[in-house]
Amino acid sequence: MSTSRLPEREQRILNEIERALSRDRRLVRRLRSPRGRRRPDLSRVASYAPRVWTVAVLLAVAVGLMVAGIVTSEPVVIWAFAAVWPVALFSGFRLLCRWTES
Repeated sequence: MSTSRLPEREQRILNEIERALSRDRRLVRRLRSPRGRRRPDLSRVASYAPRVWTVAVLLAVAVGLMVAGIVTSEPVVIWAFAAVWPVALFSGFRLLCRWTES
């Protein structure tokens, strides 16, 4: 790999490409934004404070899916229960923690 400068023609082409890219506002905005933004914000999860009706609905849906899964043995219903149940439990525990702190 040589460290010499580009020929004049190639340097002109490179400059044109750079100018065209610098005019793209969307690209400039994306390059300026911080890279760490895609990581989940765990402080939001830890500060989650569910309402009573949210927990009640989640638990009702989870119990309904559990009963439907037992009765029908359909994989879709069982997977839906597996997806809803942890969320319902987490919400219930967060609600209980909030009540006991008060």
